[in-house]
Amino acid sequence: MNYPQLNLKNEKGPRAIFNTNYGEMEFQLFPKQAPKAVENFISLSKQGYYDGVIFHRVIKDFMIQGGDPTGTGMGGQSIWNNSFEDEFSNELFNLRGALSMANAGPNTNGSQFFIVQNENLDQMMIKEMEVASYPEEIIKEYQKGGTPWLDHRHTVFGQIIAGYDVLDEIAKVKTLSNDKPEKDVVINNIQIIE
Repeated sequence: MNYPQLNLKNEKGPRAIFNTNYGEMEFQLFPKQAPKAVENFISLSKQGYYDGVIFHRVIKDFMIQGGDPTGTGMGGQSIWNNSFEDEFSNELFNLRGALSMANAGPNTNGSQFFIVQNENLDQMMIKEMEVASYPEEIIKEYQKGGTPWLDHRHTVFGQIIAGYDVLDEIAKVKTLSNDKPEKDVVINNIQIIE
């Protein structure tokens, strides 16, 4: 089995650079495992769809979510103007630094995404993964953090390769009661390198 997130140095294919008001984060994208999610994300990025869009939901030790031009968590759509189906892969996981599609249930992907920030995975969760026959090398990687309970619920389509410090800085911002940052965390633009 190939686990591209564990072998990022050898991964070819498109990358995305998030230029935010907190600094840059760079991601390797995985078109082979999540072709529609990657096509959608690349097309929207190139159209400038995400320019000036905020991370509207930030939960420390969990994830940061963005991609909704309305900034409410209720908006945004795919390049097809419709929801598109989930693309779950046994090669990709919601490890720390994973870039995944946000959704409102099965097959409801649009423009929203989240980046897994969690650094601390409880030992009970590790044991549950062992019981669920997760691959050994993935369990080992999950010890650095992640959200395994989101596997096969949210399509993973990328993985951070630079900018963990920026991710962690954003996760620390002061938020309001609805997890929205008090001061906007803005994606200035997303640059695609193919």
